[in-house]
Amino acid sequence: VNNTWQMKKTSLASQIFFHFAKVKIMPSMDIVSELEIFEVNHAVQNTQKEIATRFDFRGQDVSIDINEKNKEIKITTESDFQCEQVYTMLENNFFKRKIDIQALDPQKMTASGKNVIQVIKLKDGLDSDTAKKINKAIKESGIKVQSSIQGDKLRVTDKKRDTLQQVMAFLREQQFGVPLQFNNFKD
Repeated sequence: VNNTWQMKKTSLASQIFFHFAKVKIMPSMDIVSELEIFEVNHAVQNTQKEIATRFDFRGQDVSIDINEKNKEIKITTESDFQCEQVYTMLENNFFKRKIDIQALDPQKMTASGKNVIQVIKLKDGLDSDTAKKINKAIKESGIKVQSSIQGDKLRVTDKKRDTLQQVMAFLREQQFGVPLQFNNFKD
């Protein structure tokens, strides 16, 4: 009698094991906002080269520098018009390097002696407010997925990868003020 109970016990354990082994992991992806700082460096260096070759900036006090630690770019010029031109050149170089210009957060221009200074902060990472907006937009879109905020990223899961691709297409059409990337796509 004890022997048959032991066999039932092991067969039940093996059934549970095989049941969990058959369960598939649901497809998922992470929505993040990451800035490739080396690409930003290249864009700033290209802008510096362009400033050096421009005829209208010769003999002028015009510069652009990046502070990687504080994640900001500083433009120093002699007039507002020159500052706007340098900012436009920077945007063009961002575009050429395939960096989303939503990562730029230009601050107000300030006058310091004979120079005009503009600080441009770089947006890197998803803050909680933006993650909540994205999460709310996904829920309101009517696409049936599960999404959760996990630190500086948003994890989206569903049974079908096609649904995740619908979410990606939907979010690419929206504007949240930060560049979005989709990574860690698991099938």
